[in-house]
Amino acid sequence: MTDIDPIELKRIRWRSRRGLLELDLVLERFLARRFDSLSGPQLAAYRELLELPDNDFLDIVNGKADPDDPALMEIVGILRTT
Repeated sequence: MTDIDPIELKRIRWRSRRGLLELDLVLERFLARRFDSLSGPQLAAYRELLELPDNDFLDIVNGKADPDDPALMEIVGILRTT
């Protein structure tokens, strides 16, 4: 992720703060453990997931739903195991 603007990375971290405590806890662990090692495509997929409403995002993270886009499943897998 060295080619990503550091300010943009801070924005992504800020946007990772969510209104649902359960989702916020998962994303905090993810940011602490895995965020810095994401590839460019993984980061793009994560940014796309951040566009989802909190309840939909939580359902995906909890395995109650899967995203329609198969390209997102890699990052979803990382979030589910974090």
